[in-house]
Amino acid sequence: MNTELFLQIFIGICLIGLILSLFFEEWDYLISSIVIVFISIIISSLLIPLDSADDFKEIILAVDWEVIVFLFCIFTIVEIFKHVNFFETIAIQIVNRFYYTPRKMFYAICLTSTLIATIIEDLSVAIIFVPIMIQACRKMEISPVPYLFGITICINIASTLTPFGSAENIIIANYFGLTLYWHLIYLGIYFVCATIITLFLLDLFVLRRYIKERDTLLFAKSQTNAENITIFENLDLSKELDDKIHPDKRVNESSQVKPLLKSTIEKKVYVKNLIGLIGFIILLGTIPKIIITGPIGLLIFVLLNPIEKSSTKKRPDLSYFLRKIDAKLIYFFICLFILVHILDIIGLVGKIELLVESWSNHNTIVLTIEIILITSLLSGFLDDAPVTIMFLPIISKLITIGHFPSTPLLMGFTLGINLGGNFLPQGAACDMMTLELARKANVKGFTYKSLTLVGGLFALLHILLGIGYISIFIKIFL
Repeated sequence: MNTELFLQIFIGICLIGLILSLFFEEWDYLISSIVIVFISIIISSLLIPLDSADDFKEIILAVDWEVIVFLFCIFTIVEIFKHVNFFETIAIQIVNRFYYTPRKMFYAICLTSTLIATIIEDLSVAIIFVPIMIQACRKMEISPVPYLFGITICINIASTLTPFGSAENIIIANYFGLTLYWHLIYLGIYFVCATIITLFLLDLFVLRRYIKERDTLLFAKSQTNAENITIFENLDLSKELDDKIHPDKRVNESSQVKPLLKSTIEKKVYVKNLIGLIGFIILLGTIPKIIITGPIGLLIFVLLNPIEKSSTKKRPDLSYFLRKIDAKLIYFFICLFILVHILDIIGLVGKIELLVESWSNHNTIVLTIEIILITSLLSGFLDDAPVTIMFLPIISKLITIGHFPSTPLLMGFTLGINLGGNFLPQGAACDMMTLELARKANVKGFTYKSLTLVGGLFALLHILLGIGYISIFIKIFL
């Protein structure tokens, strides 16, 4: 066995070991990643002649430091929003506005959480929205199951709309120079169509059944004890049931409903953060360099949300929020960048690229479909991060050396990475978080098995929609 083949097998095993360590929640995967990267560098330097200055410098420069800085900024901004309960307030406002009409609340909460997930990490969206929906649904005496399905499934589509909807998207966008404009132009139509179809099918096959069960329950209560239904006077029932329970009701319910949940944020704080968020989104759309927009956005929100230092004074305090962020994922990305660079040096990435290209038979549509299927399946069973970073040089070489058109390949790559997470719950951190929150709240009907079944079917649907969408795009524009 020659040295190159031995190294390829050894480093490949290291990469598989790193991925497997992600499945053990009790184990700190950051320790695994640091140890594996350190061993890989030592073994490679011993078996391959490396220039002590230039080659090791290349290993350090293999890390996309612009992405790392931007991720630090985004994670800190999210912590600021959590500190002031900004997104929680948005969710509460939606519940208070629509809780008397469960169907409208379903669409409103799913669309809002999806749009928010195009800006911040989907895990944070799940942490914010899921507990609020469970609490609200219990007060409404309707199962939270359809709302949890709606949130988890739809926010996996969200990251296709913007280059900063997920950490993986940030990496892809920065590597290939993709802007917000590129995502809106080439993937905006897919996002809209996939979201509408998903919500319609969830309404048809999931939500409708639970609304019917709740209507039956309320009607039974109205028949046995008229006083029991007074708290449900503002809830939206089917027209026939509503007429039986409230035959004299002819007013607009929405103008008389009382808030179901209470918000803790001050109106002034909410408004200034909303203005700051709008300004930050404008910055992200107008300045393509994330190394500039990230720190500017962070500075804006730190200044808008000073920390109380004494009983009378508040001052901006960046270090306060930096201490709160969980930076393990960022350090994990640094290790992955280095490990994949080593795989590229020893020729393993090149072999995978040749394998992918050989399957395509030099056909753009076939190659794009292969990219969607391979990346989505790997993302469904593994973590998105290593799959993303491993395929960056592969896609780049297919474009530069294979002379394939970049747009359809990048569309397929982005869709595949983001859509595969629903195949299995462990493929998406937000799915696992939603399951954990539902388990702690003792939500019946939302289990690993049910999420795997429903989420897997929708993941398959989204991938088929993606294949069809890109195939039409290639036929029309290429």
